Amino acid sequence: MAIPPTTDIAHVIELTLNVNGSPHRCVLDTRTTLLDALREHLHLTGTKKGCNFGECGACTVHLDGQRVNACMVLAAQADGRAVTTIEGLSQGETLHPMQQAFIDCDAFQCGFCTPGQIMSAVCCVREGHTKSDADIREWMSGNLCRCSSYPQIVEAVKAGASAPNGGQ
Repeated sequence: MAIPPTTDIAHVIELTLNVNGSPHRCVLDTRTTLLDALREHLHLTGTKKGCNFGECGACTVHLDGQRVNACMVLAAQADGRAVTTIEGLSQGETLHPMQQAFIDCDAFQCGFCTPGQIMSAVCCVREGHTKSDADIREWMSGNLCRCSSYPQIVEAVKAGASAPNGGQ
C-alpha cells in the first residue's frame, strides 16, 4: 500500500476498516477522520461533510451499531470495528424501511442532511426513543436540517419505527 504523498512517514498507520460488511485495508495519516477515510479514500460519498465540528449530524454513521459523528472519530479508532454508512443500509435494490419512510413522508428538501438523519433515525428506533413526537425530536436533535423539514422527519421516524425491521 502506498503512503499518501503529503504524509510524513511518522504519521502513517495501516488499518482495516470494516465498512458495510466488507474489510478495507488502508494506509492513512494518523490524523485522518473516519469521515475523510470514508469519503476520500473509500469513495463512499453518501456520508456528508457538513460542519466538520460534530455539530450538524450530516456525517452520522454507525460504529459497532452506535450512531457517531464520523467527523469526530479518527479512522484509527474504527480499526477492526463495524462501520455502517447510508450505502450499507439497503439490501441490494431493496431500501431499508427507514429509507423508504423518508421517501414516503417527503422528509427532505435539499437532501444534504438526509443520510445522517436516516442513520440517526435507525438508531433512534433501535434505542427505543420513539414513544412520542417529543422523544423523537429530542433524540434526533443532533441532526440539523437547513430546510426545516423537521415535521416530516418526525413522521418518517414514526413510520420507519412501525415498519418491520425499521430499527435494524
